Amino acid sequence: MSLLAKLRCVTIDVTGTLMAYKGELGDYYCMAAKAAGLPCPDYKRVHEGFKLAYKDMAKNYPCFGYAAKMPNIVWWKTCVRDSFVRAGYVYDEEIFEKIFRRIYASFGSSAPYTVFPDSQPFLRWLREQDLKVGIVSNAEYRYQDVILPALGLNEGSEWDFGVFSGLEGVEKPNPKIYEIALERAGNIAPEETLHIGDSMRKDYEPAKSIGMHALLLDRFKTPEAAEWRKSGAVVLPDLFAAQEWLSSAKLDY
Repeated sequence: MSLLAKLRCVTIDVTGTLMAYKGELGDYYCMAAKAAGLPCPDYKRVHEGFKLAYKDMAKNYPCFGYAAKMPNIVWWKTCVRDSFVRAGYVYDEEIFEKIFRRIYASFGSSAPYTVFPDSQPFLRWLREQDLKVGIVSNAEYRYQDVILPALGLNEGSEWDFGVFSGLEGVEKPNPKIYEIALERAGNIAPEETLHIGDSMRKDYEPAKSIGMHALLLDRFKTPEAAEWRKSGAVVLPDLFAAQEWLSSAKLDY
């Protein structure tokens, strides 16, 4: 029996799987600073500052502040302010507010993202096979409500349901986020579901741990992909290859 014939649902990651960031973080911080009449901050310092600030916020207020009932905009304002401070830039409140509003608006639009050319055709092909398609992402509500639709990935035509960490209060690699996805699909069994993502730790391992099928995409030729394959994971270069594999894979893989 083919895997495709067995499946009733496919869940899929977003960043690195369906879409990628466009340009550098510094581009958007620079544009925001210039719009407020200030010079462009140093790209490298801002990038390093953001990585540290984001890591701290994710640790102290996981799932974009879900448990703390922190509004999304407050979570991001704290993160962006800390990014600048760590990079050595301290602005007065009025100036910072102007800079932040522009950054927040940019990342709540389609501007910083690009959809891979195989994403929309693949999602539509899955739905043509009468499969439920779910998005599972460590992301906040704007991905569901604004960003994915603005990129042409719409609920109802490309996907059927979404599970976003900022709306659920649970995030990858916690297997519970995949259990929520199975419930949302209509209590579909894990062995009738395939998850596709680009992270062994966040996508492949937790999905497999609850009995789902899983495969990994290696769009950017990551050095870790060789180890993924050695561990027995199915690793493919893109969603065109995933469609071909799904059409031919047998259940003993």
